[in-house]
Amino acid sequence: MIVACLTAKEVRSMSTYKTQQGDTWDLIALRVYGDEHFMDTLIKANIEQRKTVIFGNGVLLTVPEIDTTSKEYEANLPPWKREGGDES
Repeated sequence: MIVACLTAKEVRSMSTYKTQQGDTWDLIALRVYGDEHFMDTLIKANIEQRKTVIFGNGVLLTVPEIDTTSKEYEANLPPWKREGGDES
C-alpha cells in the first residue's frame, strides 16, 4: 500500500483540476504546472487515481501548489532548466 503524506500547509495550498476526456497524468501536469515532469506530484496528491492511465471527463483532481523557490524544486529540474544550468 502506498500512502502519500501531505502537511497541513500543503493541503491548504491546493487547488483542483477537472479532467477532460483523454487527459493523461503528464498532460495534466503540463497544463497546470507548465512541465510534465511534475506528474508524480499530481499522482501523490491523488493516490486513489494512481492506476488511471487515461481519464474520462469530469474527474476532480487535487493540484498541490509547488514552491518554485525551494532547493528541492531546483534539484528536480533537468540540468538545462536549473539556475546557471548547462545549455548543451
